[in-house]
Amino acid sequence: MMLSVTNLQAAYGASRVLFDINLDVTEGECVTLLGRNGMGKTTTIRCIMGLLVANGGAISFAGCAINGRAPERIARLGIGLVPEGRQIFPTLTVHENLVATAANRMVRPNSWTEERVCSLFPRLGERRNQWANTLSGGEQQMLAIGRALMTNPRLLILDEATEGLAPVIRAEIWQCLEALRREGQSILVVDKNINVLRRLADRHVVIEKGMTVWRGTNADLDRDWDKVHGWLGV
Repeated sequence: MMLSVTNLQAAYGASRVLFDINLDVTEGECVTLLGRNGMGKTTTIRCIMGLLVANGGAISFAGCAINGRAPERIARLGIGLVPEGRQIFPTLTVHENLVATAANRMVRPNSWTEERVCSLFPRLGERRNQWANTLSGGEQQMLAIGRALMTNPRLLILDEATEGLAPVIRAEIWQCLEALRREGQSILVVDKNINVLRRLADRHVVIEKGMTVWRGTNADLDRDWDKVHGWLGV
């Protein structure tokens, strides 16, 4: 098991947000985290990345307990995050954003480099010396994904991968994620486009009011669609 989250609980001050989150991702697998807005998806991601300290439960990555570890230590273990809202470095160029956190700690032979990222997202190569805050929203999302890939992560986490993007840009993002999937990249993705996620993912996890209420494969999703549809509200 690459990532394991068991009975996760978390709060913001006195406000409990997560009550019992359970999910896992194995090597080479793509898993989705689904649920309506405000159900705790981003809070779950924040706990995995150490940006919020959990109140209870356990999180492990590659067999190591990561509860309470600093975010930078968790990232160095091999988790790359594409955060909600992109959070690129606005006053750096595309090139500077990509190389700022570049690393190959696992010494991968086919590591992610700036050239390889630009072959995945040609627009970034065209805008290599352009300030990041002058890019379109879709280009900024490509940059956020490219920056995460430059850390050569064992697990790539994407929080709201295509939110607010034009349909043509969303399609391009999904095509790139499908390419990563074919290469065996492990992925945990939060998004609302269930039709595309069915094609991309191996398994799905649904959360409702801070609790995992359903887990299963695409075949399970087809079988339980009426139930799952009620939780997703789509």
